[in-house]
Amino acid sequence: MYEELSGREAQETVRISGSADPGPSVAGPDPESSVPAAPAALAALTALIDQIRALEELKAAASAAQARATALFDAITRRTQAAAGARAEDLGKGVGAQIGFARRESPHRGNRLLGLARILTREMPHTLHALTTGVISEWRATLLVRETACLTREDRQRVDELVAGNLSALEQLGDRQLIARIKTLAYTLDPHSVVNRTAKAAAERFVSCRPAPDTMTYVTALLPVAQGVGVYAALTREADRLRAAGDPRTKGQIMADTFVERTTGQARAEDVRIEVQLIMTDRALLAGSAEPAVLPGYGMIPAQTARNLVRVGPDTGPGAPGPDIQPDKTVRTWLRRLYMEPSTGQLVGMDSRARLVPSGLARFIAVRDQLCRMPWCGAPIRNVDHIRPFHEAGPTTAHNLQGLCEACNQAKEAPGWKSTVVTEPPIQPHAREPRTLQPHTVETRTPTGHVYRSTAPPLPGTTRWPGRSVPAPLSLPISLVSKPVRLRKPVRLGFR
Repeated sequence: MYEELSGREAQETVRISGSADPGPSVAGPDPESSVPAAPAALAALTALIDQIRALEELKAAASAAQARATALFDAITRRTQAAAGARAEDLGKGVGAQIGFARRESPHRGNRLLGLARILTREMPHTLHALTTGVISEWRATLLVRETACLTREDRQRVDELVAGNLSALEQLGDRQLIARIKTLAYTLDPHSVVNRTAKAAAERFVSCRPAPDTMTYVTALLPVAQGVGVYAALTREADRLRAAGDPRTKGQIMADTFVERTTGQARAEDVRIEVQLIMTDRALLAGSAEPAVLPGYGMIPAQTARNLVRVGPDTGPGAPGPDIQPDKTVRTWLRRLYMEPSTGQLVGMDSRARLVPSGLARFIAVRDQLCRMPWCGAPIRNVDHIRPFHEAGPTTAHNLQGLCEACNQAKEAPGWKSTVVTEPPIQPHAREPRTLQPHTVETRTPTGHVYRSTAPPLPGTTRWPGRSVPAPLSLPISLVSKPVRLRKPVRLGFR
């Protein structure tokens, strides 16, 4: 099946890249005909495969060159910071973020790439050579570094020699085979370090939640193997039991619902009491507009899905209770109105003289920025940061604040970093503050002089196309409507 599909795709590529009116010999054989492909088409297919392989090797060689440049940049930066009198624990601060920016990756990813470059250039010359010659990809080089992290420098270099020193054998290994080979050698060389690594991994167990397509989410738990297998086995047994008793849900649906019920303690998965901080325009809420809504921590959701959440709560999918179920009279929907300037799409700012950001202003920043404002980061907001530092008379205003994750907030505190709000001249001569470009834009300058801009994401109703803009002011949830709305689930719009 795979070979047959690849053949069809390759034939279609030749047809598209050929003449304007390709004949059957170029486009490939008629599916209803048994005539073999013409020699010219076969030669073209062979050349394309050779080109794909050459480009793959070029990508690997470029990754190796990036690793060398990254390690050199790190070394020079550390020497420069040490010469400037930086403390030993602060050496290298902000380097990973700069690497991420240069590669259009998040600062977190930049730190991982920095660590990879350090190990490849200092401790694993055979792996670096294999990457340079295109025998392995950057990902497989990462696997070699990751799976030897628990070993001493001498043992890591021994594994590097045994695995990556044999290029012909290394080229034949897939991801799973490569990991198995490394683990076998690592346990042979230093079994105690492997056991200690296992114990450390158990201490780093966690649960995470991230968006999935179609307004779904992935809830992931990293658990010790015995616990993880036990959880899955318990869910499977319950699903098999209910299916045998005639439950119409699929096995996967039952397992998912049981997971929710046992985690939250509710009798039914759809009865979970939640607070949904939903942001949508008045037009989408009341007039049936198709403008999408924003669910903080998730992203854009369709307008109809948002209206369903407001009207009947989250249990609107298959298997939801029927219309004869009475709504919960204790549930209320809280509405807050946020006003935005129609010409810029910006939220109205709120001022404070305090250094610490008041909770109301912090919620305001969370609505405006949604995720970490550092370029290409996308992590959840953990800190509300003064763009112009407070010790430099930076005011605690929405204009001078941005939402950052903890790692990015720490990175920008390294020497040589500077952030400013990109502004326009005041509309009036006596205006107190300059106008911010639409929308709120922050310019970050790194110690090397490179400049990166971050723009606050558009809120519902602010989508602009070339030559078009939103003509009317946009009203969103700020003032509280105390009238209770009877819903089946406790859905709250906006923020308390």
